[in-house]
Amino acid sequence: MSQHPETRAIRIQTPRTAQKEHATPLFLTSSFVYDKAEDMAAAFEDDNLDVNIYSRFSNPTVDEFIAKIASLEGAEDGVATGTGMAAVFSTFMTFLSAGDHILSASAVFGSTHSILTKYLPKWGITSDYFDMNKPESIEALIKPHTKMLYLETPSNPGLDIIDIEYVAGICKQKGILLVVDNCFATPAVQQPLALGADLVIHSATKFIDGQGRVLGGVVVGRKELIYPLYLFIRNTGPSMSPFNAWVLTKSLETLHLRMEKHASNALALAKHFQNHPQLSWVKYPYLDTHPQHAVAVKQMSNGGGIVTFEIKGGVEKGRTFLNSLKMLSMTNNLGDSRSIASHPASTTHSKLSEAERAAVGITPGLIRISVGLEHVSDIIADIEQALEVCK
Repeated sequence: MSQHPETRAIRIQTPRTAQKEHATPLFLTSSFVYDKAEDMAAAFEDDNLDVNIYSRFSNPTVDEFIAKIASLEGAEDGVATGTGMAAVFSTFMTFLSAGDHILSASAVFGSTHSILTKYLPKWGITSDYFDMNKPESIEALIKPHTKMLYLETPSNPGLDIIDIEYVAGICKQKGILLVVDNCFATPAVQQPLALGADLVIHSATKFIDGQGRVLGGVVVGRKELIYPLYLFIRNTGPSMSPFNAWVLTKSLETLHLRMEKHASNALALAKHFQNHPQLSWVKYPYLDTHPQHAVAVKQMSNGGGIVTFEIKGGVEKGRTFLNSLKMLSMTNNLGDSRSIASHPASTTHSKLSEAERAAVGITPGLIRISVGLEHVSDIIADIEQALEVCK
């Protein structure tokens, strides 16, 4: 019997132990024992995936988390990492070699930008950026040695949207691996694999956890792609801890409910402030003023939980706004049950030059609001009073 994703997120579980527990058990162990020496020897033959050997290789709690994400994303398999950036870096290292070229959206997370520009060149891997607002420019930027195209949609923090199906068509025609960071949308909102992506990456630290408790990353896709990635992570060590996997697999049980509330709060907030006199603009995928609103509606089931806006007065007024908040948290995380305000130009994207930030829409007064699960009237009231101080 086919089940809905909300049900699978709750009911996919590791087999019960002899204790017949109802909740997901936590297998907090570094290694696993064998009945016979022959069993131990067999476990190490041909990178056996059917036997738990060591928790850096596999662990039942981690396996449950992977199985849930893979199911929700419509993937054959997956692998979990200690952080979202470990998932990004491991993917690059697995599929790129010296002499290869990666084409990336210019609007990517600051640490991803650092990997592309500071670290990959050490191994002879080159990169170029394309403008997400000009998808028609992609094909001309592809080189004979381009092996991967990487993008985030919606992007961080500018909320740029790109048509995944359109990009996937180009990548398939050119034989390029398409990797999509689905962190802002989550599998509850967007399904990149169904739209033609080859691999999907998440920072599980964000909406997947949903309460700002643990770090984690995950990559899902076809088995033949996940297997070499699994071997890279197994041998180099950025594996997810069983405890973090236990927290995250329980978090998935409420993902769909949470994303519905995040999105309804975010849309209400965006509409409320759309014409506020202290703001130059407000951006949210499901606002009809968003430049890629039609694409967002086509490939996302709702607009997600992030709203951005530009405060008139630039950096100075932006800081005044942040310092005037009374309820919203000031932190660099997102996807929490608590609403969060941040200033990307001075934090997550501060390593970019002013010109680089401008190129991806990060203006001096841009504020990113990760809209939480509080009553939306209380979120709006706190932002209202902080904007009043900025007059």
